[in-house]
Amino acid sequence: MKHSRNKAIKMALSKPRNFIFQLTAAYFQSLYTSPLKTKAITSCVIAAFGNFISQKISGAKHFNEDSFLAFALFGLFFGGPLPHYFFTYIHPFVRNPLLLLLIERCLYTPCYQALALYMLPIFEGISHDNAWKQMKKLYWPVITTNLKYLTLLQFINLKYVPPVLRVLMINLTGLVWTIYLAQQRSKQSKATK
Repeated sequence: MKHSRNKAIKMALSKPRNFIFQLTAAYFQSLYTSPLKTKAITSCVIAAFGNFISQKISGAKHFNEDSFLAFALFGLFFGGPLPHYFFTYIHPFVRNPLLLLLIERCLYTPCYQALALYMLPIFEGISHDNAWKQMKKLYWPVITTNLKYLTLLQFINLKYVPPVLRVLMINLTGLVWTIYLAQQRSKQSKATK
């Protein structure tokens, strides 16, 4: 009797672990068979989840669907595809992790952040002029924070993380960055009201 109870407990405890392993295997399989689609959908989910967490942290009295949808759309259309194409096309030419980091930090990141800060308000239905003003106000604080805090993580990712796991590392970092970005946009939006 005791043996069957222990076996039942072990099976019950192993189910969540098996589910995580199955989910991870499905993710890597999808990443292998459809990398662009997988990165776009993953980025969409992470950006939306990051925005959701940001709204909860900030204690918003009502859920801002426009902001949530804007982050999801940005992740789907830009957050997954742009890094995919950037690293796909630059990797054959630049193998040195330090040089790749330099190009990514000095060229790609400033352009990507400007695009994010402009497109998020556009996806929320804000006019071009107001989106441009928001982007100009937030650009320098956001880019300096990105360069200050994410450069080391990006170097570790490029130098030490196996290529198959880099997307996962970027996604985890992206979740934290999305929360930060949503917080900054929320503060700036409240300041202009």
